[in-house]
Amino acid sequence: MSKNDLNRRIFLRTSLLGATGAVVTNKMSGAESVKYMDSRLLKRKVVRRKLGRTGLKLPVVCFGVMRADNPNLIKAAMSAGVEHFDTAYVYQNGNNEKMLGEVLKEYSRDSFTIATKVKWSDKKDFNEKLNTSLERLKMDYVDILYSHSLSSRDDVLSEEMQNALLDAKKQGKARHIGLSTHRNEPEVIRAAIESGVYEVILTAYNFKQDHKEDITKAIEEASKAGIGIVAMKTMAGGKLGKDAGKMHFSAAMKWALKNPHVHTSIPGITNFKELEENLAIMENMELTNEEQEFLSSASLLEGLYCNGCGQCTSACPNNLPIPDIMRAYMYAYGYGETIKAKQELKLFGIKENPCTDCLICTAKCVKGFNIKEKIADITRITNIPDDFLV
Repeated sequence: MSKNDLNRRIFLRTSLLGATGAVVTNKMSGAESVKYMDSRLLKRKVVRRKLGRTGLKLPVVCFGVMRADNPNLIKAAMSAGVEHFDTAYVYQNGNNEKMLGEVLKEYSRDSFTIATKVKWSDKKDFNEKLNTSLERLKMDYVDILYSHSLSSRDDVLSEEMQNALLDAKKQGKARHIGLSTHRNEPEVIRAAIESGVYEVILTAYNFKQDHKEDITKAIEEASKAGIGIVAMKTMAGGKLGKDAGKMHFSAAMKWALKNPHVHTSIPGITNFKELEENLAIMENMELTNEEQEFLSSASLLEGLYCNGCGQCTSACPNNLPIPDIMRAYMYAYGYGETIKAKQELKLFGIKENPCTDCLICTAKCVKGFNIKEKIADITRITNIPDDFLV
């Protein structure tokens, strides 16, 4: 790499999105790895709950692998007893599954469970992607196969999709089948109960959701129907604002896990410190007074988490998928996951700022987001090469 190229890369990483903290690295030095891969991880208490009718009994805090790229982190989690890993076909352009496959091939297949997610378009595409996922993972089957990111009753009740999932199970490629949902969660969860097909639901669930009471009711209904419930997005965007500090990890996690119908969770873990924080939750799952005070005050702030309610979209003259754009914004500014944010925008055909011709934004957010400003901010990322993102 030439000096000019190097200087350009440094400039891009420390400007554009980087100046606001969106472009960051989660890698740790070897010394830091050694610091956290010690006996403290091996002595942690592990609390388990049954995952519905699947028969699986998982730690209440498991491992969302989406942003992880360190094989030693997976090994440390295995040593600590957190042996359920959640990945997806699209994570890190497939490298996430490949990394897991390389690590887990050294362990007996019955010593861990793994879930992956495939986005539905049609049966041929679904099967091809599932087979690719299994090849990357170096496995004959996954323990849970999710149809990824469903957002409506019609999506859930698609017979063609349900049959593809059932076929994967009959062929031995998945022990259990389910769905994941980021928006309209109560509708999606209740449709899953109605179908009688899905064994596991992976749902967004956190204290910042305006409709959390309805989600809580739907989760209880599904749990009582024998469906396993896995919580994601428990960190409610990772930060309380674009330029704010990190979310209070233990408070947010404990809030979700105080619901006994939430059987496990998959917070994203990117380094050994976060792994240790995750394990510590199971030592004492009761909210402290300080954590309760944080939840009360943080609930009143705008934050980064979009409900995905879609009330903003009907007033948008360009019919933009605003909730999906807001999710990309959250990935970048809440989690520092800029490549993932760019992938989200690309998935929905966002190539540049689509709001440049609108003098006044007619779309209104129930949480108070400045939609036009956020869209202009995050869509800058579409013009940045992936080499300069993380």
